[in-house]
Amino acid sequence: MERWPHVVAIAFPAQGHVGPLLKLSCQIARQGIRVTFVSTASVHARMLQASGDGDCCCWGEIERATVLEGMEEVKDMGDKEEVAETRAKVMSRHFQELLREMNSSRDERVTCVVADATIGWAFEVANSMGIKRAMFWPTAVPGLVLSLSIPRLTEAGMIDDCGSASKDTAIQLSPELPAVKATDLLWRCPGDQLRQAIIFGYCMTVNRTVRISNWLLCNSFYELDRATCVLIPELLPVGPLTSADGLGSFWAEDLTCLNWLDLQPPKSVIYAAFGSIAAFSQNQFEELALGLELSGRPFLWVVRSDFTNEDEIRYPDGFSERVSDRAKIVSWAPQEKVLAHPSVSCFVTHCGWNSTMEGISSGVPFLCWPYFADQFYNRSYICDTLKVGLELEAGEAEIVVSRHKIQAQLERLLSDAQIKENAEMLRGMAKRSVSEGGSSSTNVRHFVEQLKRCSEAGP
Repeated sequence: MERWPHVVAIAFPAQGHVGPLLKLSCQIARQGIRVTFVSTASVHARMLQASGDGDCCCWGEIERATVLEGMEEVKDMGDKEEVAETRAKVMSRHFQELLREMNSSRDERVTCVVADATIGWAFEVANSMGIKRAMFWPTAVPGLVLSLSIPRLTEAGMIDDCGSASKDTAIQLSPELPAVKATDLLWRCPGDQLRQAIIFGYCMTVNRTVRISNWLLCNSFYELDRATCVLIPELLPVGPLTSADGLGSFWAEDLTCLNWLDLQPPKSVIYAAFGSIAAFSQNQFEELALGLELSGRPFLWVVRSDFTNEDEIRYPDGFSERVSDRAKIVSWAPQEKVLAHPSVSCFVTHCGWNSTMEGISSGVPFLCWPYFADQFYNRSYICDTLKVGLELEAGEAEIVVSRHKIQAQLERLLSDAQIKENAEMLRGMAKRSVSEGGSSSTNVRHFVEQLKRCSEAGP
């Protein structure tokens, strides 16, 4: 009897992790692979609600399954360590039960688990059940090399057991890559040592995960990360993982901003969006608002309901009236469509990797304002390596980034012809990589062909 490959994909339950893996799942499914995407019940509910009609019509042929997250067992939701430990324990147990149920029919057995690199327990479960494993690295590829280097770096005394390093530390991963500064460590969370310790713990598990994985996949493309791919020859870049239909969004998209963009002149609009987690103090929020106003340009600004540390969003006095003829403010935007719109001139961003790949794919210059973790490294990558953006940060004696600095950096970015040229060059490279015969397109096809051979071979 003919056996069909069945892939089960599972991501860490956060917007930045779910989105890219779901997009990869769609690519795999389009090539004749049965795919079941597993999320927590709470994440699944959020995606259904965000779709607006009670169902995710954009999922196509992908099947869905849920596992419990265990948050009802957490005594203190403010205890990040307890939350992380409970989530891993409960999700691991329910994921194993789900795989056993799927494998109860011999003809429908799971061929491979594709899982986020941050959930090492998923690989342990699959390994214990004799199921093939594909690790998906959702952020910048040099971060994978850095994670794999943790034992060596700790032994050499370059980082301590908590992942901290002296401020003058520079980690040279290879002669072809710029040194990683202490301020750019993948797990760095300024002012939140507990969160940093948790993320560092995830990174330390990557060595084991890589060792027991049959495939290593990442959201990048070979031409962008050639020097890093040389260090991990088995790595298969399959990005940029993009989708214009809001796939995997936790928030309902305000599509009216697209009509507004249609009315703006070409390359005129500043797009400002800071992802799903970043939050500003009220003071910093007001400086950003006033900086956008001082730019004198039209701007589209994504302001989540939880974007500040206040109970409600409060704009500077008179701000809304003063910018009403050239500003559009929404709670969530169809970002890929926005970035690809001809009226957009630049992207003010927190430098999450998904946003970075989306911006590169659309050829827009970046104004980089990272919040935590890998975003600091991504900023350096964008500004110093790729040279498609400028950074924005407070000086040593400053508490906030001032409105005047925001205005000045925007003017500098938008007048830099070389940055615009570099951004356009990267856009072409990204487009070719996912086109028929391109590097990422070929890697996805290669992965699918291997899955089919594994299925034909049987257990």
